[in-house]
Amino acid sequence: MQATATQTLTAMLNKQIANCGILYVKLHNYHWFVKGDTFYELHAKFEELYDEISAFLDELAERLLTINGKPLATLRDYLQHATVTEASGNETAQQMVQTIANDFATIIEELKQGIQRAEQENDQATADILIGMRKKLEKHRWMLTAFLAR
Repeated sequence: MQATATQTLTAMLNKQIANCGILYVKLHNYHWFVKGDTFYELHAKFEELYDEISAFLDELAERLLTINGKPLATLRDYLQHATVTEASGNETAQQMVQTIANDFATIIEELKQGIQRAEQENDQATADILIGMRKKLEKHRWMLTAFLAR
């Protein structure tokens, strides 16, 4: 028997799908437009991050489909539901790193709530996905924050 996503669980997963969609585009922007003495370091890091975010996006959407939900799948929907914002296009390298660290902090807090919700609904598989994302984003946030403390 296949589980059915509740509206709350669907909304929570779709918010993170939207956040991943926005971050994927934002990280590409930063990857392409970063400049300065940290170019090589950040160019590579932003690529690593957008690859990871892409994997999160796919995993979240496939999980939502598995539990009979419908994932958001347009940029318009992402912009309407995300709690992170797209790049302005004018960020310095330092601002890029700070913005991503802040975005990760926002998502980490939302993931904590999502994990609790999934566990309340006895959906350990969804909770496990969110726990994995949280663990990775917490490490990235720590590293980005350490980079800013140079």
